[in-house]
Amino acid sequence: MTLRVAHILHDSITDGPGLRAVLFLQGCGFGCAGCHNPALQDYNGGTAMEPESVVGEISRNPLITGVTFSGGEPMEQAAALIPVATTLKERGYNLWIYTGYRWEALNETQRSLAKLADVVADGLFVLERRTLSLPWRGSDNQRLIDVKRSGGTEVVEWEGAAATARPRSNVINNL
Repeated sequence: MTLRVAHILHDSITDGPGLRAVLFLQGCGFGCAGCHNPALQDYNGGTAMEPESVVGEISRNPLITGVTFSGGEPMEQAAALIPVATTLKERGYNLWIYTGYRWEALNETQRSLAKLADVVADGLFVLERRTLSLPWRGSDNQRLIDVKRSGGTEVVEWEGAAATARPRSNVINNL
């Protein structure tokens, strides 16, 4: 099973805590007004990559401690991302996933992927609720979910969510 990958960023400090790699997935059906990566909405864009190649590419930078799945919409490629996430977790990486889907609405495959993450940032970007004051979120309806402490449909916010940090900005058009 292949992934549609738009880009792999090898050194981000704005897509979660610490020095991270960011896997930008291609394709998103949400079409949020004000989307920060509109070029990633097209399902035909990006490059087809095997999960093993994605892991190898992410692992190139020995300084990173975390990986973030962003998009596009990662949950639309959940089945192909599960082996990537599993291998990254086995190698000790901290994993964050950004999704427009709400935690409570994830299907079984998406939930399996989400459970591999340390933090899931859920909820659509809402332009009218845009904020630069919350760390690692684009609008104030989005939540940073502590996956290990959340079970079933219960949602527990990540304790670092209230921390002061740089706002999330991963516009790949500036790369």
